[in-house]
Amino acid sequence: MRPPLPLALALLFFVPVAQISATTLVDSGRESADAFCGRCHAIGTHWKSPNPKSSPFRLLGKKYPLSSLEEALAQGIVVGHEGEEMPPFVFSAQQIEALLAYLASVQTK
Repeated sequence: MRPPLPLALALLFFVPVAQISATTLVDSGRESADAFCGRCHAIGTHWKSPNPKSSPFRLLGKKYPLSSLEEALAQGIVVGHEGEEMPPFVFSAQQIEALLAYLASVQTK
């Protein structure tokens, strides 16, 4: 038995929209990471950090539960890079969601 036409159309459009939304979120997080963090951190899956004292983003999940970074991003990150002061950053709720989605997408196992 085939589903009614409205349900079939809804299912057809739901999956691509969900995939686009997730992709857009990760892309937006990548843009924020590049703009705010890329001058010190390796933000991708392979590169070395421009500042050797700055952890590559792909390894952050090994040091911290990524969800624990949400509060730090909202309140402003105040930690430094082993004795070097990090510029103050405060992100919006949307930027935090996107940045955490991006961070999750680049973690190495």
